Amino acid sequence: MNIAIRNPVVARKEEGSLQVALDPDLKIDTAKVFAVYGKGGIGKSTTSSNLSVAFSKLGKRVLQIGCDPKHDSTFTLTKRLAPTVIDALESVNFHSEELRVEDFVVEGYNGVMCVEAGGPPAGTGCGGYVVGQTVKLLKEHHLLEDTDVVVFDVLGDVVCGGFASPLQHADRALIVTANDFDSIFAMNRIVAAIHAKSKNYGVRLGGVIANRSAKTDEIDRFNDAVGLKRLAHFPDLDVVRRSRLKKSTLFEMDSSPELDAVTAEYMRLAETLWAGGEPCEAAPMKDRDLFEFLGFD
Repeated sequence: MNIAIRNPVVARKEEGSLQVALDPDLKIDTAKVFAVYGKGGIGKSTTSSNLSVAFSKLGKRVLQIGCDPKHDSTFTLTKRLAPTVIDALESVNFHSEELRVEDFVVEGYNGVMCVEAGGPPAGTGCGGYVVGQTVKLLKEHHLLEDTDVVVFDVLGDVVCGGFASPLQHADRALIVTANDFDSIFAMNRIVAAIHAKSKNYGVRLGGVIANRSAKTDEIDRFNDAVGLKRLAHFPDLDVVRRSRLKKSTLFEMDSSPELDAVTAEYMRLAETLWAGGEPCEAAPMKDRDLFEFLGFD
């Protein structure tokens, strides 16, 4: 099956920005889709990979899609840097019908299927195009038909419509944040992006994952102010650092009380997300208001 990507259609102007309509043929309608966002370096890939394993431990068929040119979202699952979709397409001069599934999909730990979208050369192209090509290729090879959960691990903050494009496919957006000013500032921007996308697409805010933080007081205060909820809390633990160095997910590390508590939290998070529930109806703050809100005397 070949699915042609038609020219994007501008839907309408919303609050000073143009919303681009998604090709209806490229909708993911056979799985629950989660898009993971957060400040750069906050631990989105670690969170995404361990969440993917937790879903797989629940018996779900899971596909994780890394949306970063570094293509390292899935390396703890696969123990290597997987080939990117863009590299695979370039190798056949973008004749996607010549590709085999194994050219761009790698099976990771506990059966999690891993795809690295990659990205255009620095300073050229758009991340949204890369995401679109990845979903198109997955549909051409019928891979989404056998999937229960799709996890998009998205590059850094939402700085343009291209990086926001996974939101057009997602049911729920999850925000990973730490208990500090920069992380919460980025979270507020992400809330604004999700709010904009939700006007034209089905994505809704699922909630917040506190990461690399001993406390969550500032996160919780912000959540209460804008209408968010905290879904899970993962402290800054050495076992997480060591798992990355060992190219392993937390579920593969030697058992300890500290580790067992973290993996139990991931299992609880996966169960909560699979069960669904009401989305967050959050309203982002203006930058100046947030600066005052998070400031100290």
